[in-house]
Parts: sequence; structure tokens; C-alpha cells
Amino acid sequence: MMGANVSGSAEKVLPSTSFTGVAAPKPQPPMRAPAADGAKVKKRKHSGFATLRRKIIRHYKRLSKSLDHARAIRDLISSWSVDELRALLQEYRRMLVLKELAIQADLARPPASSCKQDLSDLYNHRYCTDVDLVFRDAVFPAHKVVLSARCVYFKRLLARYPEFCVQVPVELNIPEIDVPTFSVLLRYLYTGDIPEDRRTDAELLDKLCATFGTPNALDCDVEALLEDGAGADVVLAFSTSLQEFPCHKAMLAARSLFFRNLLMRRAAPSGTGGTAGQPTRIVLDENVIPHRYAQVLLHCLYLDSVDLNYIVRGAVEADVKPKFAPQLNIEEAMEVYQIGRFLDLAILSQGSEDIIIENLNIDNMLSVLRWARLPHGSDWVYRQAMHFLREEFVAVASSPVLFDMDQSLLKEALKSDFLQASELEVLTAVIRWGEHQLMKQMEEREPNLLSHTAHSVSKKGVKKRDLSDRELREILSDVIAYVRVEHVIPTSSETLVSAVRRGLISRPPSHMLADRLETGANPWLQHGGVYNRPRLFTLYMDEVKVVLEEQVGVETSPCTPCRVRMSHIPDTLYMLDDKECRQYYTDQLSAACLLPPVDVVAGEIPVPDWDTVQAMARRESDLHQLTSVQNALAVSDWRAVHHEIKLRVVREFGLPDMVADVLQEQHSAEVPDKQPKEKPPRVEQGATEVVSNSSLVTDASYSTLNTDESGCSYDGSSRLDVMPDMMPDIARAARSLSQVSLHDSPTATLDLGDGNVHLPAFL
Repeated sequence: MMGANVSGSAEKVLPSTSFTGVAAPKPQPPMRAPAADGAKVKKRKHSGFATLRRKIIRHYKRLSKSLDHARAIRDLISSWSVDELRALLQEYRRMLVLKELAIQADLARPPASSCKQDLSDLYNHRYCTDVDLVFRDAVFPAHKVVLSARCVYFKRLLARYPEFCVQVPVELNIPEIDVPTFSVLLRYLYTGDIPEDRRTDAELLDKLCATFGTPNALDCDVEALLEDGAGADVVLAFSTSLQEFPCHKAMLAARSLFFRNLLMRRAAPSGTGGTAGQPTRIVLDENVIPHRYAQVLLHCLYLDSVDLNYIVRGAVEADVKPKFAPQLNIEEAMEVYQIGRFLDLAILSQGSEDIIIENLNIDNMLSVLRWARLPHGSDWVYRQAMHFLREEFVAVASSPVLFDMDQSLLKEALKSDFLQASELEVLTAVIRWGEHQLMKQMEEREPNLLSHTAHSVSKKGVKKRDLSDRELREILSDVIAYVRVEHVIPTSSETLVSAVRRGLISRPPSHMLADRLETGANPWLQHGGVYNRPRLFTLYMDEVKVVLEEQVGVETSPCTPCRVRMSHIPDTLYMLDDKECRQYYTDQLSAACLLPPVDVVAGEIPVPDWDTVQAMARRESDLHQLTSVQNALAVSDWRAVHHEIKLRVVREFGLPDMVADVLQEQHSAEVPDKQPKEKPPRVEQGATEVVSNSSLVTDASYSTLNTDESGCSYDGSSRLDVMPDMMPDIARAARSLSQVSLHDSPTATLDLGDGNVHLPAFL
């Protein structure tokens, strides 16, 4: 009997072992069935061990990759002097403090008001009041539901006056309570806060507790109000659902501008003395606000939290696998975000944004970025998702997500100085992305007869040698320019050599030019001329710090401020007054049209009022007093620091990023009224502009007007012949650029390390 049971279990485990043939097979011995079950158990144990082994292998791969990066940068800087190491580490320090400020600016958003703050505003502005308390000839409009939920005394008093907007006299036998004290008492019931000057009178507080009782914490009373629904005077209904949700006018009017305007239009005229009657019925459109999110909405209105567990889900959604739970949470949070925007409920929208970022991973990153870029998306979510992309770029580049990324997202990620990847990894990722885009184009060009067949490109595949370098060069022309090829290490990398040989890189690095000078400038260090700073790759920075400590023998900290004044203006210009230099540089940039002007008249951005501008200026001044900002100003470029501060301010006030320019203009316009100063010297229109070494030089920087001996241009406009006397000689040298004649230089050749001389493919 036992053998039959075991045999039956064996057939259940291995159904494919049943035989159907002409000759009947020999019956299996009963003792072999436990062996099959044992084999299954053994396989399961082996599978668990294999999973652990794969995790260990991934860990050592990451460790090995870190060691490869450290070895590459160490090989590069092994022959550097101590001064060169310090200069590179100083550059990393500047970018590190700028990265911290940029992260703070990206995290900035308008603060969402809490339930306490909204109830305080409700008491101050007296929205949708339904009772008037009369105390010593002073009238205090209030809300029955708030007073009844917070105080037993008022609950009993208001129960005797069920009418709507009726005046209720308040008689207290406490002589110390005057009209201002009574107002403070009502404010305490709305907010749970007592002013500091009122907390010292212990005797009065004891009398108030004896008369009114000791209320609970505000959040406890509000939560009880949500759970039991006592005194509900509003019913939320939905167009396609029979379910209704009771709530309170005071809470709706306090938290949501949408509900407040709706209730104020429906409110009965003050002083009618009518009966409260039936609760107000508000029917919401199911297409705009689905009823499945009703509990989430109410929970946020009363308790200041967004919990997606209150969503009414169907059977399919309830049984979703944990693997797909983050994507489901993100999709639901996106819908809740839209509801918060529609109802003007900031706490709901920001809570949804937090949920989206908490569930962000590599698989759903692109969908989040595409949604955030939409007109109804979230700029804050977009900034956090882009930060995630920059930090996890190596993992993204090694996954299929890279191939689905559009060109604009890839370019924006490559523009950043804070991309956490080596330049070799960046170059490899860009080439892989371009090759995949070329394969997609080849699939689109193939005839429909071959599409989705065994002979199609998608089925058969394409070898790299079959890809056209010319077409690939066209695809990568706008993207590969953001790869800093001068910083690709090792310099003899096969990926770099192959990219140059195929002509994918329009400007090869200097070390690959056969006619380069032996005393050429180090592309990793700032020097005279065009300088493209290295990215703030953390592994590189840590290794540079270790090498410097080994050579110097003193521990260095990347956050130690160094009082070295660095700027893109030539050193001789510091002979001028600092304020005049800044104004001069600003005027130069404006004249060169390096920054597009802000068109306020066209309505591209909202114009803040004067009070908002003053508040923003005060906030900016407060941020400048922070220690982190002071340290950043000490080691980094003050223009970049001020730019991040202004971005943070305008984002905290809920304005577009372009308003940062308006803030600068308003602040500059306010200074002359308080402290008049002389007009700074300006450069004439025809002179060549001074351009920052770190910025891209535009064609306008080289355009000059042809002038005659009288100093007038051919178009008749006059211009000055003499620069201001206070201008240093190095600034006067800019005028001589118009006399410089450019000659044809010999054709550049490439040194690919094979002993031969090559011409670039793009020539």
C-alpha cells in the first residue's frame, strides 16, 4: 500500500515519465520514487546555492570594476607632480560643493501646508463658517464641527443651537478671560498651539482646563473625526458609483481651494437662521476622480498622509506579484498626483511624488521620465529621476533600458559634470546606443516582405562589421560631442581607438595626434585656452586623494575649504573693483547673447508680484548665510553658486526656473535706489567679447565690424577707439583679435599605436 502511494506521488511529480508504446515497459521499482523526490530536493538546494553564488559573483564584479577604475586613474597620475595632484583634487572639490548645492536645488519645491496650518487659515479667514460665538459683545465666526470635536464644553453648548449660522452667546464665570484671551482659546482649538506669553499663567490655564476640559492632541481629534464621521455635513458621491463618503465642510474648505470655492457658492446667506437640514451633496466626475481613490483623498485631507493601501483594487490588482508592485504603485501614484493638482491639494500631490520616487528603479525609470516631461507631469519628479539616471548610469548602460532611451534624455545626462561613470564607460554606452538606433533604422527600411520573418534584421541579427560607419556617425553626431574624449583612460583603449578609426569622433584626443607637441597642456588640469573639466567621478576622486596622501603624507579632506580665488576672468582683471568686474562681465555676456533674454511680456513665465520678489530676495539672502554656501563660494565659481541658489529659491516659491533671471533683474534694479553708484564701463558694440574659458565659444565671439581709420563702421554706426583708462592691458588685448589672420594649418594625422600614420575618417 505504501508502495502504491509512493508510485502515485512519483507520477504526479514526473508526469512526462508515462510511457505509451507497443511494448509495455518494465515496471519501475518502488524504491526509485523516493530517489526522484530526493533529486528534486537536491536540485532545489543546488538552485539556492547557485543564487547565492550569482550574488557573490556580482559583488566581486562590482569590486573588480572599482579596482579597474582605481588602477586606470592611478596609472594616469603616477608621473604627476604634487602640485598637479593638488590642482586636480581642488577641481574635484569645487565640483563636489557645486553638486551638493545642485542636489539641494533639485530637491526644492513649495512647502505643502499641513492640517494645522490650514485650520489656522480657516480660523483667520473664516471660510464657510456655520456659527457665530458672541462673547462680551464680540462676535467670533467659527465652525461647529471643529469646536465640538475639540472641546466638550462647546459640544454641549452647540447641541442646543441646531440652526445654521445662528448666534450663540458664551457666558464664562472666569474674570481673567477677556476678548483677546477668548480669541487665543479658539485659536488653540483650531491649531493646538498656545502663544509663549500665555503659557506662563498657570492659574489661568488650570481654570480653563476645569471649565473646558483638556483636549486631546489635534491629530488625534481629527483622526477620530474621520473615523466616526460625527457631525458630517457633506457627502461625496461619484457619477458612476452608488457608494457615498461622509465628510465635513470645515475640513474640505480648509484643505482644498477647489472644495472651498464650491462650498462657498452653495452656502446659505449669512444670518438667515435656517436649519442645517440635509448634508450638502457633492457629485464628482468619475472620469476625473475615480471613486477607488476616495479613501486615499479623505485620508490625506484629515491626516496629512498619502497611503495607497486605501485604494479599492480589483481581484487582478490585489493578486499582483511583488515584482510588478513598484510599477503598479507608480501608475496609481501618477493618477493620485493628477487628482491633487485638480483639487489644489498640495499635500496629496507631493505625497504622490514621494511614492513615485520611492518606487523608482531602472526598469520603470524611462516611463517615469516620459510622464514627468509631459505638460501635466511633475518637474520635481523629473529632476529626481534624472539624478537617479546620473547616479546609476553604469547600471542603465549595461541594461536594455539604454536602447529605449531617446536622444534628448541621453544628451541631458551626458551634459552633467556629476555623471557617475568613467569616460570610457560613457563612450562605450554611446556607441552601443548608436548601433542599436542604426539597427532599428535598418529594420524600418527593409521590405515588408521580409519583415518579421526568419530573414529579417530583428530575427537574423546584424554583425557590427555590417553597420555603416557613415550612418552611425550621423546618428551620433549630436550625442558623441558630449563625451569628453580627452579624459578616456586608459588612453590606449580599444574602444577609443576603434571609434577614432571609424570616424565617430570628430575631434580625436590630443595624445592620438601624431604631430602633437611633447610639452602639450594636461587636459585634466585647468590652463590657458579651452578647458573641459573632468567629471566628478567618485572613484577617481577617492583614488586621487589616496595618491596625494601617499606622496605628501598628510591626510586631505575633499570638503576642506581652500581660500583660493578662482574665476574665468583673467587674473589681471582683479586690479579692478570686484563689483565693477562682475557688472562688466555680466554686460559682456549680455552683449554676446550667450544667454537668451527672458520674455516676460509674451507671457512665457508668470510675473511675480513685488511682495513675492522681496520674499524671494530675503530667502536668497538667508541661504547665502549658510555654512555650505560660504564654503562653496570659497572654493568654487561664485556665478555657479549664485545660479544654484537662485534656482533653489524660485523652486521653493513654485515658479519656473526662468524666473531666476527675473529675480536677478529685480534685485539689480533695487540696488541703485539704496546705494547709487557710477555706471560701470561698457565695451562698445563692435568689440570682441570676453568669453569664459569653460563655456563653448560661439561664432558671435569672433564677429567684428570692419572699420575705417576714423573709427566708424561701414554701416555708419560710431564706436569708441579707446578703452577705459582703468581697464588693464590684458583686457585691451581683446581688441587686437580683429587683426589676427588665420592661415590654413597642416592636415592633422592620427597615431593609433600601430606604427602607421592615419588620416581621420571625417576629413
